[in-house]
Amino acid sequence: MNAKFSAKCVALIAAGAMSMSLAACSGGSMDDSSSSNGSAANSDTITLGSVTTNSGTAAAYGEAEVAGFKLAVDEINAKGGINGKKVKLESMDDKGDATEASNAFNKLAGDNSVLGVVGPTISSTTAAVAPLADQSKLPAIAPAATSDSIETGGYMFRTCFKDSYQGEIAAKFAAETLKVKKVAVLYGTGDPYSSGVGKAFAAAAKKAGLDVVAEENSSSADDTEYSSQLQKIQAAGAEFLYAPYYYSVAGPYIIPQARSVGYKGYVMGPDGYDGLKMTDDKSLYNKVLYTTHYSPDDTSNAKVQDFIKSYKKANKNADPNTFTALGYDSVYMMKQAIEKAGKNATRESVRNAIAGMSFEGVTGNFTLDKKGSPKKSVIVLELKDGKPQYKTTIQPSK
Repeated sequence: MNAKFSAKCVALIAAGAMSMSLAACSGGSMDDSSSSNGSAANSDTITLGSVTTNSGTAAAYGEAEVAGFKLAVDEINAKGGINGKKVKLESMDDKGDATEASNAFNKLAGDNSVLGVVGPTISSTTAAVAPLADQSKLPAIAPAATSDSIETGGYMFRTCFKDSYQGEIAAKFAAETLKVKKVAVLYGTGDPYSSGVGKAFAAAAKKAGLDVVAEENSSSADDTEYSSQLQKIQAAGAEFLYAPYYYSVAGPYIIPQARSVGYKGYVMGPDGYDGLKMTDDKSLYNKVLYTTHYSPDDTSNAKVQDFIKSYKKANKNADPNTFTALGYDSVYMMKQAIEKAGKNATRESVRNAIAGMSFEGVTGNFTLDKKGSPKKSVIVLELKDGKPQYKTTIQPSK
């Protein structure tokens, strides 16, 4: 996901192995002619592996995903398992390190009882594992690795939306929900997350018929002074500003500086706004919105409240977070695929069942595209007196 949990540092890893990647595949069926022969046929249990970041700086995110995995597995087993077989989870800690992630995944790939993997957690470790999934033909679903550059669609898939998709959804929201006409965008050219999401927004806004009156940028995504760009945006008459930066920059710098130059319109950002750092004057943050994967206040999705109740009951009334929800959905995606593949499911047949699947989950309803990423509903939160509140759910364009 975003920099607050290290996921925008996409590793350029395993270049040699990339020649074996199936990134160019169409998302259709694949023949399993490799030596990998994981199968559920000769076992009375179904083993799922997990590779997550459970130690290091991003440990909280991996631990939350594992909590979601375990809740889903417990629920599935309580209802009789998958195709009448109990599910077992084999968990591996990658420590947020690409090499550790590769080693963990290879260990799971070498165990023929493992039918699929949920994880890794962050984009850098997922980028390392993706070519290995293709090479070993072991299907994997990454809950929260959002980077566009990850090679998905072969044997690696994801539950979360891609970074660029948030920009597209923001343009749709501006045009169809807010019904503004004049929009502006500000992004950091030196940061793939900020520039990628920003450019995706600008392109989608133009396609939607919005007037992009200003397209400004900064040299990086961690500057502290943006007044010059914001003055131009204000002078251009923008009603809506899309500023895809991180919580540590948008909160204390961009939004207050926008208000200081007289801009009174909407400010919107991607999931990097989660945990926004704010100044003392919370009124500056009214009309600030951002997209995210999950909200406990979402009443439009009945699965959300059922999930929260189930998690609280199993975890001493603790609240689940976004990573828990994404992890939970990832296991249920595997369940759906294995059920479709049948009692004699193989890694190949599970992979083919995941490709192009339609799924209804806690984090939205979606269909996987040809590259293994979901076109899914997106939550929009709006800040009111400094507190994020559920605004709406944006459905993907048909």
